[in-house]
Amino acid sequence: MANKRIDEPTGIETVGHEWDGIEELNNPLPRWWVISFYLTIIFSIGYIVVYPAIPMLSKATDGLWGWSSRGQLADETARAEAARKPVLDAIAATPVEQIASDPKLLAQAKAGGSAAFKQNCAQCHGSGGKSMPGNGYPNLTDTDWLWGGNVKDIELTLVNGIRSPDHAATRTSLMPSFGKDGILTGAQVNDVAAHVLSLSGKGPANAAGAALFAANCVACHGADGKGLRQFGAPNLTDQVWLYGGEKAQVVASIHKARAGVMPGWSGKLDTATIKMLAVYVHSLGGGEDFTEAAANPPANGTGNAQP
Repeated sequence: MANKRIDEPTGIETVGHEWDGIEELNNPLPRWWVISFYLTIIFSIGYIVVYPAIPMLSKATDGLWGWSSRGQLADETARAEAARKPVLDAIAATPVEQIASDPKLLAQAKAGGSAAFKQNCAQCHGSGGKSMPGNGYPNLTDTDWLWGGNVKDIELTLVNGIRSPDHAATRTSLMPSFGKDGILTGAQVNDVAAHVLSLSGKGPANAAGAALFAANCVACHGADGKGLRQFGAPNLTDQVWLYGGEKAQVVASIHKARAGVMPGWSGKLDTATIKMLAVYVHSLGGGEDFTEAAANPPANGTGNAQP
């Protein structure tokens, strides 16, 4: 039981507890602390009254001032969108191939496209657009373009996608699965792969593979193996391989055709954002001039490049 007493040296009552002969004095709280404590109580009551504070079923109380961090964010977002609207309207109203003629609009489109690319495209193509060799996602900084690399062609690819099931005008190409479907035997697939590798100087000539290539592949890839853009068929004579350029990887692609998909962004992104993305991708270094590809327009049909 507590044994309170008056401490003789100080004249202050003890709290009545003792620990190994040590007693605690029941000193009053400092005045400054008591005042601070009551001020915090007053402040908290005032905060509850004027700010959202008390949780309800679907939200907190609104408070007399009606302020909230969400409301502030919405206001700031609305102001930012209002400031950007004239630029976005100008980009949306300008044909994508004409944006480059306005240096200010071009700079704004590149900046907006860079931000949109990081949010929507970098997951597959990499933050700098270079992708990773062999992963099936094209490097957007080189000059190898299945469907055309001028800014208008890039815009069309973004709008309609590649093998995108939600877009009727998506770019679509289909390479047969020569081994899986029994069109060629395993030995024949191996010969064709050897010939394909020889086209880019990665192996010796293979006569049997050349004959099989002429009978099965030239319709899309051309007699010289340089590909036909209207079919989205890749150039087999360069060193660009979406799925890898080693013998086993080429055999795998011939045995069972690749069919990568890129979503069509119309309906997901607004017109201005798609144009900004096209301008930005074109600016990465691999895009063709608009006039260079005018004589070789791509056809709708897909393409994720295959070896």
